[in-house]
Amino acid sequence: MSESTLPGALVTDAQNDVMDVLGADVAVPQPQRFKEGVKIVLRFIVVFGIVMVVWELVKFIGGSPWRFSTADGALFNFVWFPPFEWKIASDLNMPHLWDIFGALIQPAQRNGPPLVNVLAQAAVVTMTAALAGFLIGTAVGLFLGTVFAHSALLERSLVPYVVASQTIPILAIAPMVVVWLRAGWWSVALLAAYLCFFPVTINTLRGLRSPDPRAIELMNSYAASTWATLWKVRYPSALPYIFTALKIAATTAVVGAIIGELPSGIREGLGGAIMNFNQYYAITPHKLWAVIIFTAVVGILFFITVTLVERVMTRNMKKLEG
Repeated sequence: MSESTLPGALVTDAQNDVMDVLGADVAVPQPQRFKEGVKIVLRFIVVFGIVMVVWELVKFIGGSPWRFSTADGALFNFVWFPPFEWKIASDLNMPHLWDIFGALIQPAQRNGPPLVNVLAQAAVVTMTAALAGFLIGTAVGLFLGTVFAHSALLERSLVPYVVASQTIPILAIAPMVVVWLRAGWWSVALLAAYLCFFPVTINTLRGLRSPDPRAIELMNSYAASTWATLWKVRYPSALPYIFTALKIAATTAVVGAIIGELPSGIREGLGGAIMNFNQYYAITPHKLWAVIIFTAVVGILFFITVTLVERVMTRNMKKLEG
C-alpha cells in the first residue's frame, strides 16, 4: 500500500512517526560556522606548534651539540652542549626542524629542482593510485557489507575470511600482486584497495543494522520493498558508521599505494622517493624526514576531503531521504 492511497492525515502522522523514530540516527548537523572552522584550524596549529617545541626541547636537553656560525649563514654565533646524551635525540635520528623544512626548498640533487617540486610530482602519482584504490575498496566494502546485512548465512560463512584477509602482511601480498598483474599502476591501486575494503565492510554491516526496529516495522507496514527500506532507512542510519570507515580507509589507501610502489618498480611516486632518500639517510637524514612529512600531508588531505564530503551529505540528508 503506497503513501498516496493513505488519507492525508495518516500520511502526516506516519511521516512524523518516521522522523521521531529516526531522529537519533539521522540527525542533520547544523552547518559549520566560520568561527568553528577557524577554531579547528587554530587547534591544529597549536597542537603542531607544541609538537615542534617538544621536538626541539628534547634535542636541546639530550641531543647533539648545537653549533651556529655566521660563517655558515646564521644570524649569530652560538654553541650549546646538551647536558644529556640521548641516542634517539641525535641529529641522525631527530634532525632539527629547520633542517627538515629547509630541505624542501633545497635541490633534491645537485643542480636539480627543489625537493618540494620533486615531492609534489611524486605525490600526484601516489595520490592517483591511492584514489583509485580508495574508490575500489569502498565499492567492494559497501557491496559486501550490504550483502552480509541481508544474509546471515553469507555473513557467517564469509566474514571470517574477510577478517583473515587482514591478518596477512601486505608486504607478503605485494610481490604476488605485482607478479600477477605484471607490475604497473593497477597493482598499486589494488594493494591500496586491499587495505581499504575491510573497515568499510565491517562498518557498513554494523551501520545497516543500526536503525531502530520500529522504523523497519513501519516501513514493512507500508509494504515497502527491501530496496526502499535500504535507501530510506538503513543507509541514512549507516552514514555515520560508513564515513568513520571512509576516514580510516582514506589514510590507509595512501599507505597501501606507497607500499605497492616499492615492489612494482614505480619510482615516480612517494614510495620511490622514500627508497631513494633512505639510501642516503646516514648522510642527509633531513631529506628522508621531509619526504615523511610530505607523505603525512597527503594523508591529511585525503582525510579532510572525506570529512568535507561527510558534512555535505549529512547536511542534505533530509533532501536525499525525500
